[in-house]
Amino acid sequence: MHVISRKKLLEFGVNHPDVKGELEAWYHMITNNDYHEPIAITKVFGSADIIPSDRVIFNIKGNSYRIIVKVRYATQTMFIRFIGTHAEYDKVNAETI
Repeated sequence: MHVISRKKLLEFGVNHPDVKGELEAWYHMITNNDYHEPIAITKVFGSADIIPSDRVIFNIKGNSYRIIVKVRYATQTMFIRFIGTHAEYDKVNAETI
């Protein structure tokens, strides 16, 4: 799976160093696997939530942080739409962000 854009993860890790290692681990788990359907993601990431609009919500660092992505399974592309704290996540609409 190709992630667009890793730069968002790196920048977030600079501003939130407590989660930097978990973001790197998440990135490598995503990019080193193929996910051709939503169930493939939940098999690897048991706490991931599949939501409408081809979106997936990942809990990072014990649910302290969230990543929302839009997935194009046919092209194996994942677009990071949001990364933030759980409190910041509560203020967004995961289906439209």
